[in-house]
Amino acid sequence: MKDYSAQEEEFKSLLLQLSAKSKELQISRTEEAFLRSTIKSGIAQGIYRVNKNKYYHLIAVLNTVLIVINEIGLRKAAVIANLLYRPVVNKIVTIEQIKQIFDPEVADIVKGLMKINHLEANRTTLESENFIKLLLSFAEDMRVILIMIANRLYLMRTANEADEATRLKLSIESSYIYIPLAHKLGLYNIKSELEDLYLKYTDREMYDYISQKLNESKVVRDQYIAEFIAPLEEKLKETGLNYDVKGRVKSIYSIHNKLKKQKVEFESIYDLFAIRIILDSPQPKEKAECWQIYSIVTDLYQPNPKRLKDWLSIPKSNGYESLHITVMGPQSRWVEVQIRTRRMDEIAERGLAAHWKYKGVKSESNIDDWLTTLRETLENKNVANNEKLEDFKLDIYDDEIYVFTPKGDLHKLPKGATILDFAFSIHTKLGSTCVSGKVNGKNVSIRHKLNSGDQIEIMTSANQVPKQDWLNFVTTTKAKNKIRQRLKEESNKQVEYAKELLKRRFKNKKIDEDEGVMMRLIKKKGFKTVTDFYIKIAQEALDVNTVIDQYLELEKREAEIHDKHEMVSAEGYTIQPQATSQGNASATDELILDKDLKGIDYALAKCCNPIYGDEVFGFISSQGIKIHRINCPNAHDMFSRFGYRVIPARWSGKSGSSYTIVLRVVGADDIGIVTNLTSIISKEQGITLRSISIDSNDGLFQGNLSVTLQDTNTLESLMKKLRTVKGVKQISRLN
Repeated sequence: MKDYSAQEEEFKSLLLQLSAKSKELQISRTEEAFLRSTIKSGIAQGIYRVNKNKYYHLIAVLNTVLIVINEIGLRKAAVIANLLYRPVVNKIVTIEQIKQIFDPEVADIVKGLMKINHLEANRTTLESENFIKLLLSFAEDMRVILIMIANRLYLMRTANEADEATRLKLSIESSYIYIPLAHKLGLYNIKSELEDLYLKYTDREMYDYISQKLNESKVVRDQYIAEFIAPLEEKLKETGLNYDVKGRVKSIYSIHNKLKKQKVEFESIYDLFAIRIILDSPQPKEKAECWQIYSIVTDLYQPNPKRLKDWLSIPKSNGYESLHITVMGPQSRWVEVQIRTRRMDEIAERGLAAHWKYKGVKSESNIDDWLTTLRETLENKNVANNEKLEDFKLDIYDDEIYVFTPKGDLHKLPKGATILDFAFSIHTKLGSTCVSGKVNGKNVSIRHKLNSGDQIEIMTSANQVPKQDWLNFVTTTKAKNKIRQRLKEESNKQVEYAKELLKRRFKNKKIDEDEGVMMRLIKKKGFKTVTDFYIKIAQEALDVNTVIDQYLELEKREAEIHDKHEMVSAEGYTIQPQATSQGNASATDELILDKDLKGIDYALAKCCNPIYGDEVFGFISSQGIKIHRINCPNAHDMFSRFGYRVIPARWSGKSGSSYTIVLRVVGADDIGIVTNLTSIISKEQGITLRSISIDSNDGLFQGNLSVTLQDTNTLESLMKKLRTVKGVKQISRLN
């Protein structure tokens, strides 16, 4: 934590920056005086204080406000709400006072922020149920979520000052919630920065490696960009258009993804940057002038027609507009060129928020449709929380296709959508009764996947009803929700029918039904839910008379056991010692889960083979708690898809176990090198060589050494010694 005087200076500097914005934000003198008075009261009452630092929370709030203004582009209402929500929570001001002095929307945003503050105050983890509540709280006003994203960006920027557990928690939550939200809302700069910070805090070695490589290649890269732009600018000047041309380097995180997916060396990645041409065009001429620039670029450099992306004609659902083309530049290298106007660039950088500045623009669009679908998902009580969560995340990441009705109306669907998805997007009844379709005049099944440009006609039947297997191939949230809803309705009807049938048969046989005996019979028959049992009766897969006979038999047997039970006197009763169970965690745990929990069963994940001393986390899987390394190849997927299952974990005490890891060795193909490596390992105390495998090719050898050791300190020491062997080029630990 910074010292007190430094914090005070930072507070004063931030306050000056914000004061300079008050005129731009059209904050009146009365409003500014109220804000200053409220902040002053908050400082005096210690609502911003942490330990000795009385400005701690206030500095976070002011930094968030400046991000909201400068990097997202929100205006007066969001800024004031952000400044006032903590004083409202601490009862320094009231919602009624806010309504009297400011616009009503300020109070609405404050209420949304208070809901989120309530969740954080209770230290709730991001389990699916709380995640849904969180979504519901901001779905009423999107500015709440934009403020959330701004605050998370500030926290991630300053997370290097926090402890390791806090950094991991912030990173996982960012990956799981804030990065996908920033992506959906078109906040590409913020999304990229959050991704880079996520990689920095979860895999520092890879982050530093890519940063170093980018710095090393900067001079060469700048020379190439200048060589590419020079002839282009000569042609652009002849047009008389106002423009900027610049090179943009890909983010560290996106480069990391390329390295991971393509499994290539850094030097093999050619598209480390893109050229961006930004035009100052009036709105009526935007498209024409962008295509004019496209023509100039493709006249100079050979284009790749397969990699043309036209988001001018049909913008993305978050409003993104741009024209992307990949061309063959000097030295036969492919280069991506992005062509857009100043307005399009601001929307691309600031996403949803920039639309409010350009209200009425046609491309401002389907974010309302997305929000409507989101609300429908959240409010559908027939859908389990985990299903809501997965559907929401599917919607966040989907790509889009564009299809047409027989009349030529345009519909936007996620990539991979089927005939059935299209039918449900038109109307629930159309989807529920859909039996097939026609695509471009050809008959297809309801499972048929659609492509952009398809013209679709839906075939229906009055006898058709939704089936359970439909959920296996539809992709849109709306279709999934409506199918589940109809299945639930049908299931409820069947359950009610079966219950009534069973009750009537019991009554006819003059049997008094004992619900406890019936529940035990259902469990004994292997049904996971009571609903499944009654549905089988309704479908006549279970005979009612057989069920009643089995019920009577179980009731008779339980009565006999009860009659045989002998009463035992208190004097004769002895307490049986409870058996102690031991799993993978011993009495002297090497690993502590969550906060201070010991004695919990866990297993070390085989995908990354963690050893004592590694930075680790716990993951609740269907096979119990698995321990993974922070830089496990599957970590990002677990964080982003199942963040609510992740629990903190740390090593304690001293290592008392042996762990097996595999070292990858690359070096010169020399018979003596293997002897030297094995000799070093054999001399190391507490290290055992289990196996060795070597492949040689073109003067190089690549080998795997499997060794058993106790902790990361021993491992690092061994790797350091092995690197000193003459001819060894690389030593790395395999997952």
